[in-house]
Amino acid sequence: MSRRGADIPFELTPADLRLFSEFLYRQTGMTFGESKRYYIERRIADGLAASGSDSIGAYLARLAGDPACAQALVNSFTVNETYFYREEHQLAALGRSLLPAIVANRRPGDLVRIWSMPCSSGEEPYSIAIWLLENWPLVDAYNIEIVGSDIDTATLEQARAGIYGKRALSRLPAPLVASYFEPCGRGRWQLIADLRESVRFSSVNLIDEASMRAAGRFDVIFCRNLLIYFDDASRRLAADRLFDRLNPDGFLCLGHTESMSRISDRFAMARFPDAIVYRRR
Repeated sequence: MSRRGADIPFELTPADLRLFSEFLYRQTGMTFGESKRYYIERRIADGLAASGSDSIGAYLARLAGDPACAQALVNSFTVNETYFYREEHQLAALGRSLLPAIVANRRPGDLVRIWSMPCSSGEEPYSIAIWLLENWPLVDAYNIEIVGSDIDTATLEQARAGIYGKRALSRLPAPLVASYFEPCGRGRWQLIADLRESVRFSSVNLIDEASMRAAGRFDVIFCRNLLIYFDDASRRLAADRLFDRLNPDGFLCLGHTESMSRISDRFAMARFPDAIVYRRR
């Protein structure tokens, strides 16, 4: 197939569609196919034009040999729908139930690690930081490390900048916006520097063992609304990767439509007043 401009619709052959779907599956664990043809074709058209390749075959070869080109395509397929204080009940559970259980046998000053993965453009890990500052009385008694990770390198740069529009802040109470954000023009606000510096960001691929291992182990992992894009095999692999990254008796928080009990028996369901989470056995 000849190259077309990114603004000109084109149609992948069934064979090409399969090759791109297989590439994305290997890279991300996410499943794509005929039912998502239009979604795929739009992004392939953009990637093809940006790469300078003169055919689908040349673009596929470029993806195989050029990590930056492959990363750009992966970035275009990630879903970054989020906002501050999303699924707030889990933040309440973190402060009222999970962290008290974790620090019960620790001394003041000990390290407590919390991981938001995938973190998208940073709303979730920053929400965790704000919630703890506002609602957990012991926040200053322990060394709290919050890490945000994502496969999408472009969205990580957005997270580090900490600049958001009205939609991202729509669920955040106005007094908190006033306390933790500064207006930066064009209807956008930037997190204050102290808060931006309280979260560390890193590039991590959930299905890549080396990438996950490099992140270390955590007491609480938020991995919300990602497994819904995986097939059964990728979900089982993801469950094993997450299990390995949790400290003993650590907690895993999934999205409200996700259930680890249907994926792996390595986790125990833990019911708390604010939320149901999963604990490393």
